[in-house]
Amino acid sequence: MSDDHAYQAISAYSNHLIETPNIDRIAKMGMLFTNATVTNSICAPSRATILTGKHSHINGKIDNDFPFDTTNATFPQLFQEAGYQTAMFGKLHFGNSPKGFDQFKILPGQGAYYNPDFITKNEGTIKVQGYVTDIITDMTLDWLQKERKPDQPFMLMYLHKAPHREWLPAERHLAEFTQRTFPEPATLFDDYSGRGRAAKEAEMNLLKHMNWAGDSKVYPEVMDELGIPDASGWDKGAFQREVGRLDSAQRATWDQYYMPVNEAFKKAFPTMTEKEKMQWRYQRYMQDYLGTIASVDENVGRVLDYLEENGLMENTIIVYTSDQGFYLGEHGWFDKRFVYDESFKTPLLVSWPGKVKAGSKTDEMVQNLDFAQTFLDAAGIPAPSDMQGESLIPLLTGNTEKWTRDAVYYHYYEYPSVHMVKRHYAIVTKEYKLTHYYFDTDEWELIDRINDRQELKNVYDDPAYAEIKTELHQKLEGLREKYGDSKEISQSYLDRYLDQLEQTQQFGNANKEVTRKILEERKK
Repeated sequence: MSDDHAYQAISAYSNHLIETPNIDRIAKMGMLFTNATVTNSICAPSRATILTGKHSHINGKIDNDFPFDTTNATFPQLFQEAGYQTAMFGKLHFGNSPKGFDQFKILPGQGAYYNPDFITKNEGTIKVQGYVTDIITDMTLDWLQKERKPDQPFMLMYLHKAPHREWLPAERHLAEFTQRTFPEPATLFDDYSGRGRAAKEAEMNLLKHMNWAGDSKVYPEVMDELGIPDASGWDKGAFQREVGRLDSAQRATWDQYYMPVNEAFKKAFPTMTEKEKMQWRYQRYMQDYLGTIASVDENVGRVLDYLEENGLMENTIIVYTSDQGFYLGEHGWFDKRFVYDESFKTPLLVSWPGKVKAGSKTDEMVQNLDFAQTFLDAAGIPAPSDMQGESLIPLLTGNTEKWTRDAVYYHYYEYPSVHMVKRHYAIVTKEYKLTHYYFDTDEWELIDRINDRQELKNVYDDPAYAEIKTELHQKLEGLREKYGDSKEISQSYLDRYLDQLEQTQQFGNANKEVTRKILEERKK
């Protein structure tokens, strides 16, 4: 699994941005899911759902701040109890001692791209010299070579930090990617005129909200020279935190390629229009984001090669996914959170020789909610009755008549917070998407997924969709009841969140003016 890997940046889905031949190998050996989705498009909650097979409101991890309910059973625990050797290497994001693992080496929190620290099961906290994607792979291969017991089945979680913000490519990719130019998405200059407050008020715009130093790699001294303010308050700090980890040799290589980028920007900036600035920022974003993916693909290839060379491919299920999707300039955005496709959908590629037909595809509505039960089903391990997903084995093995789901449920909670994406829940089918934005707004949005693939127009009040709207409302209420979600549960989480904000006055990277206004209104 990678972090924030948009399906648009995997060539098995589309090669308009980058070629990912090694990740594509998994699809060629097995199945590509074109409607794989998440229940809550944000990192830690997505991982909690994957581990537990439960929606966020049940496992307790509704956002990146709320604690995970550690009384939940996780599928790695069940594998370990069933006699599997278990290991995890890379990014977990929450918790320092993952349950159910014989061995683990995980990044603290988000981790770092260069010379990262790791929390380990047996060695305490260690710092490892090098590039994080390579290191995670080295650890994974080392375990396979030295610790895996050949007479015991294994369950291995190989989890990359990349391509999470802030995007720092490996040294070997800087020359290529700092020079590349990428096609712009059709909706780069979306004005959100066809939708409501939620899209208009989100703070994910590449030009307005992306950090100049931390994200676009404009050196802090260049920002000062050009009079670009540190509007977020953490822009320059993000640059120093990440680039500051480089040793002298790494920094020399970094400066070799990024100083010319900065010099060219200094010359161009005084006469750039707002449109040109947006286009420049999009290219800088893609250069770094996709540069980190180049390393992920290379390293996935290293693991696949090892499995092939050591006779492990034939009896191993291989899954590649991400914790959610990501905006690559669509709607002018970066980040995730919304139920719009680029963040709601996630890559999912599964190979299982002898079981899954090579080169197959499915457009069925599946979710990360289903992963735990799928893995347990494949291994013949009974799943706990309180898991809420469905095993994907019927789809994987061609027994599609046994798959009956036609809609999935989504709920996002982290507001007011960074990027200011409003709280919302939704039902999504292959054809439609009905969303309710709530709390400091009360808006419904209906998207026709077939006729409006870019999701630009809310047709909720269009009389032509009246019958569809009524049907979706009924199905949405049915899903909320099925999964045990309700207005009362949402309100309880909201109250706890706002109570904490009032007590601490720690607003993080949220829009402080809007957050204070929300709290003042609450007092009234």
